[in-house]
Amino acid sequence: MYTFAPIAAAIGVAYTVVTALTAVLAPIAGAASAAIAVVCLTAIVRTALIPLSYAQVRGEKARARLAPKLRELQRKYRGRPERLAAEQQRLFAEENTSPLAGCLPMLAQTPVFIALYGLFVSTTIEGAPNTLLMHSLGGVTLGSTLGDVLAAGFGPEVLVFVVLLVFIAGVAWASRQWLTLPALTAAADDRTSAVPGAMSYLSFLTVAIAAAVPLAAGLYLATSTAWTVAERLALRHFIAG
Repeated sequence: MYTFAPIAAAIGVAYTVVTALTAVLAPIAGAASAAIAVVCLTAIVRTALIPLSYAQVRGEKARARLAPKLRELQRKYRGRPERLAAEQQRLFAEENTSPLAGCLPMLAQTPVFIALYGLFVSTTIEGAPNTLLMHSLGGVTLGSTLGDVLAAGFGPEVLVFVVLLVFIAGVAWASRQWLTLPALTAAADDRTSAVPGAMSYLSFLTVAIAAAVPLAAGLYLATSTAWTVAERLALRHFIAG
Protein backbone atom coordinates (compact mmCIF):
# COMPACT_ATOMS: atom_id res chain seq x y z
CA MET A 1 0.00 0.00 0.00
CA TYR A 2 2.73 2.46 0.99
CA THR A 3 4.60 1.81 -2.27
CA PHE A 4 1.61 3.00 -4.34
CA ALA A 5 2.98 6.08 -6.12
CA PRO A 6 0.52 8.75 -4.82
CA ILE A 7 0.70 7.41 -1.26
CA ALA A 8 4.50 7.12 -1.42
CA ALA A 9 4.74 10.71 -2.70
CA ALA A 10 2.51 11.96 0.12
CA ILE A 11 4.64 10.09 2.67
CA GLY A 12 7.73 11.72 1.17
CA VAL A 13 6.22 15.19 1.57
CA ALA A 14 5.14 14.45 5.15
CA TYR A 15 8.65 13.15 5.90
CA THR A 16 10.19 16.37 4.63
CA VAL A 17 7.85 18.43 6.81
CA VAL A 18 8.38 16.39 9.98
CA THR A 19 12.16 16.44 9.45
CA ALA A 20 12.08 20.23 9.11
CA LEU A 21 9.92 20.55 12.23
CA THR A 22 12.34 18.34 14.15
CA ALA A 23 15.25 20.58 13.17
CA VAL A 24 13.35 23.72 14.22
CA LEU A 25 12.30 22.23 17.56
CA ALA A 26 15.69 20.67 18.39
CA PRO A 27 17.20 23.77 20.10
CA ILE A 28 14.13 24.00 22.34
CA ALA A 29 12.99 20.42 22.88
CA GLY A 30 16.27 18.57 22.55
CA ALA A 31 15.90 14.79 22.31
CA ALA A 32 12.11 15.05 22.35
CA SER A 33 12.04 17.28 19.25
CA ALA A 34 11.08 14.47 16.84
CA ALA A 35 8.25 13.26 19.10
CA ILE A 36 6.89 16.80 19.36
CA ALA A 37 7.26 17.17 15.58
CA VAL A 38 5.03 14.09 15.14
CA VAL A 39 2.36 15.74 17.28
CA CYS A 40 2.73 19.06 15.42
CA LEU A 41 2.52 17.44 11.99
CA THR A 42 -0.61 15.54 13.01
CA ALA A 43 -2.20 18.75 14.27
CA ILE A 44 -1.29 20.60 11.05
CA VAL A 45 -2.84 17.89 8.88
CA ARG A 46 -5.98 17.69 11.02
CA THR A 47 -6.35 21.48 10.86
CA ALA A 48 -6.18 21.35 7.06
CA LEU A 49 -8.91 18.68 7.06
CA ILE A 50 -11.37 20.67 9.18
CA PRO A 51 -13.55 21.60 6.14
CA LEU A 52 -14.01 17.89 5.36
CA SER A 53 -14.74 17.15 9.01
CA TYR A 54 -17.32 19.94 8.97
CA ALA A 55 -19.02 18.41 5.94
CA GLN A 56 -18.96 14.98 7.56
CA VAL A 57 -20.59 16.14 10.80
CA ARG A 58 -23.12 18.20 8.87
CA GLY A 59 -24.03 15.10 6.85
CA GLU A 60 -24.33 12.99 10.00
CA LYS A 61 -26.70 15.54 11.52
CA ALA A 62 -28.77 15.59 8.35
CA ARG A 63 -29.11 11.79 8.40
CA ALA A 64 -30.05 11.83 12.08
CA ARG A 65 -32.67 14.52 11.44
CA LEU A 66 -34.22 12.54 8.60
CA ALA A 67 -34.06 9.14 10.34
CA PRO A 68 -37.63 9.26 11.76
CA LYS A 69 -39.07 10.27 8.38
CA LEU A 70 -37.12 7.52 6.61
CA ARG A 71 -38.37 4.93 9.07
CA GLU A 72 -41.92 6.11 8.48
CA LEU A 73 -41.44 5.78 4.72
CA GLN A 74 -40.06 2.27 5.18
CA ARG A 75 -43.09 1.35 7.27
CA LYS A 76 -45.55 2.94 4.84
CA TYR A 77 -44.08 1.49 1.64
CA ARG A 78 -42.92 -1.86 2.94
CA GLY A 79 -43.16 -4.38 0.10
CA ARG A 80 -43.11 -1.59 -2.53
CA PRO A 81 -39.37 -1.00 -3.08
CA GLU A 82 -39.71 1.18 -6.18
CA ARG A 83 -42.14 3.56 -4.49
CA LEU A 84 -39.97 3.58 -1.34
CA ALA A 85 -36.88 4.52 -3.35
CA ALA A 86 -38.76 7.32 -5.10
CA GLU A 87 -40.12 8.73 -1.84
CA GLN A 88 -36.71 8.57 -0.20
CA GLN A 89 -35.15 10.38 -3.15
CA ARG A 90 -37.84 13.04 -2.93
CA LEU A 91 -37.23 13.50 0.81
CA PHE A 92 -33.49 13.91 0.34
CA ALA A 93 -34.09 16.41 -2.46
CA GLU A 94 -36.47 18.45 -0.30
CA GLU A 95 -33.93 18.53 2.52
CA ASN A 96 -31.07 19.38 0.12
CA THR A 97 -28.97 16.40 1.23
CA SER A 98 -28.20 12.84 0.11
CA PRO A 99 -27.80 9.35 1.59
CA LEU A 100 -24.04 9.75 1.18
CA ALA A 101 -23.87 13.04 3.06
CA GLY A 102 -21.08 12.65 5.60
CA CYS A 103 -19.69 9.49 3.99
CA LEU A 104 -17.87 11.09 1.06
CA PRO A 105 -15.92 13.57 3.24
CA MET A 106 -14.83 10.66 5.43
CA LEU A 107 -13.65 8.71 2.38
CA ALA A 108 -11.80 11.77 1.08
CA GLN A 109 -9.80 11.95 4.32
CA THR A 110 -8.81 8.28 4.29
CA PRO A 111 -5.83 8.52 1.87
CA VAL A 112 -4.38 11.35 3.97
CA PHE A 113 -4.58 9.28 7.15
CA ILE A 114 -3.06 6.27 5.37
CA ALA A 115 -0.10 8.35 4.18
CA LEU A 116 0.43 9.92 7.59
CA TYR A 117 0.25 6.56 9.37
CA GLY A 118 2.62 5.09 6.77
CA LEU A 119 5.21 7.73 7.63
CA PHE A 120 5.33 6.50 11.22
CA VAL A 121 5.54 2.76 10.52
CA SER A 122 7.76 2.63 7.41
CA THR A 123 11.42 1.84 8.04
CA THR A 124 12.43 3.37 4.70
CA ILE A 125 11.24 6.48 2.89
CA GLU A 126 11.95 6.78 -0.84
CA GLY A 127 14.61 4.09 -0.55
CA ALA A 128 16.45 5.70 2.36
CA PRO A 129 16.24 4.90 6.10
CA ASN A 130 13.42 6.63 7.96
CA THR A 131 15.60 8.65 10.34
CA LEU A 132 12.52 9.87 12.20
CA LEU A 133 12.24 6.45 13.83
CA MET A 134 15.83 6.72 15.09
CA HIS A 135 14.99 9.62 17.41
CA SER A 136 13.81 8.90 20.92
CA LEU A 137 11.38 9.94 23.64
CA GLY A 138 12.14 9.12 27.25
CA GLY A 139 14.87 6.75 26.18
CA VAL A 140 12.64 4.86 23.73
CA THR A 141 13.36 5.16 20.01
CA LEU A 142 10.33 6.17 17.97
CA GLY A 143 10.72 3.02 15.90
CA SER A 144 10.39 0.73 18.93
CA THR A 145 7.20 -1.10 19.89
CA LEU A 146 6.01 -2.03 23.37
CA GLY A 147 7.08 -5.59 22.63
CA ASP A 148 10.62 -4.41 21.85
CA VAL A 149 10.81 -2.51 25.13
CA LEU A 150 9.45 -5.41 27.19
CA ALA A 151 11.88 -7.81 25.53
CA ALA A 152 14.72 -5.67 26.87
CA GLY A 153 13.34 -5.90 30.42
CA PHE A 154 10.96 -3.92 32.60
CA GLY A 155 13.02 -0.75 32.68
CA PRO A 156 11.83 2.85 33.06
CA GLU A 157 11.34 3.00 29.29
CA VAL A 158 8.16 0.95 29.73
CA LEU A 159 6.65 3.97 31.50
CA VAL A 160 6.63 5.88 28.20
CA PHE A 161 4.26 3.33 26.69
CA VAL A 162 2.21 3.09 29.90
CA VAL A 163 1.57 6.84 29.87
CA LEU A 164 0.77 6.78 26.15
CA LEU A 165 -1.66 3.85 26.42
CA VAL A 166 -3.38 5.30 29.49
CA PHE A 167 -3.85 8.58 27.62
CA ILE A 168 -5.29 6.81 24.56
CA ALA A 169 -7.59 4.74 26.81
CA GLY A 170 -8.84 7.98 28.38
CA VAL A 171 -9.53 9.44 24.95
CA ALA A 172 -11.33 6.22 23.97
CA TRP A 173 -13.49 6.48 27.09
CA ALA A 174 -14.33 10.10 26.24
CA SER A 175 -15.14 9.12 22.65
CA ARG A 176 -17.48 6.36 23.86
CA GLN A 177 -19.24 8.56 26.39
CA TRP A 178 -19.54 11.75 24.40
CA LEU A 179 -19.57 10.65 20.75
CA THR A 180 -20.31 6.95 20.24
CA LEU A 181 -23.14 6.34 22.70
CA PRO A 182 -25.12 9.50 21.75
CA ALA A 183 -24.72 8.67 18.05
CA LEU A 184 -25.88 5.08 18.53
CA THR A 185 -28.82 6.19 20.65
CA ALA A 186 -29.89 8.75 18.05
CA ALA A 187 -29.66 6.16 15.30
CA ALA A 188 -31.50 3.46 17.25
CA ASP A 189 -34.99 2.46 16.16
CA ASP A 190 -37.74 4.24 18.07
CA ARG A 191 -39.18 0.87 19.06
CA THR A 192 -36.17 -0.08 21.18
CA SER A 193 -33.98 1.68 23.69
CA ALA A 194 -31.19 -0.89 23.45
CA VAL A 195 -27.86 0.34 22.17
CA PRO A 196 -25.51 -2.23 20.62
CA GLY A 197 -22.99 -2.65 23.44
CA ALA A 198 -20.10 -4.04 21.40
CA MET A 199 -20.14 -1.12 18.95
CA SER A 200 -19.73 1.40 21.74
CA TYR A 201 -16.37 -0.14 22.68
CA LEU A 202 -14.80 0.02 19.21
CA SER A 203 -12.86 3.15 20.11
CA PHE A 204 -10.80 1.09 22.59
CA LEU A 205 -9.29 -0.85 19.68
CA THR A 206 -6.94 2.11 19.28
CA VAL A 207 -5.31 1.14 22.59
CA ALA A 208 -4.51 -2.34 21.27
CA ILE A 209 -3.20 -0.92 18.01
CA ALA A 210 -0.97 1.59 19.80
CA ALA A 211 0.49 -1.23 21.89
CA ALA A 212 1.55 -3.08 18.75
CA VAL A 213 2.88 -0.31 16.49
CA PRO A 214 6.06 1.82 16.75
CA LEU A 215 6.05 4.63 19.32
CA ALA A 216 5.89 7.25 16.54
CA ALA A 217 2.65 5.73 15.25
CA GLY A 218 1.33 5.57 18.82
CA LEU A 219 1.97 9.30 19.25
CA TYR A 220 0.15 9.93 15.99
CA LEU A 221 -2.83 7.83 17.12
CA ALA A 222 -2.95 9.60 20.49
CA THR A 223 -2.89 13.04 18.90
CA SER A 224 -5.34 12.20 16.12
CA THR A 225 -7.90 10.50 18.37
CA ALA A 226 -7.79 13.31 20.91
CA TRP A 227 -8.21 15.82 18.10
CA THR A 228 -11.18 13.87 16.74
CA VAL A 229 -13.02 13.95 20.07
CA ALA A 230 -12.44 17.68 20.57
CA GLU A 231 -13.26 18.51 16.95
CA ARG A 232 -16.47 16.45 16.86
CA LEU A 233 -17.73 17.92 20.12
CA ALA A 234 -17.08 21.44 18.84
CA LEU A 235 -18.63 20.85 15.41
CA ARG A 236 -21.71 19.10 16.81
CA HIS A 237 -22.23 22.10 19.11
CA PHE A 238 -21.87 24.76 16.42
CA ILE A 239 -23.55 23.04 13.47
CA ALA A 240 -27.32 23.31 13.56
CA GLY A 241 -29.20 19.99 13.52
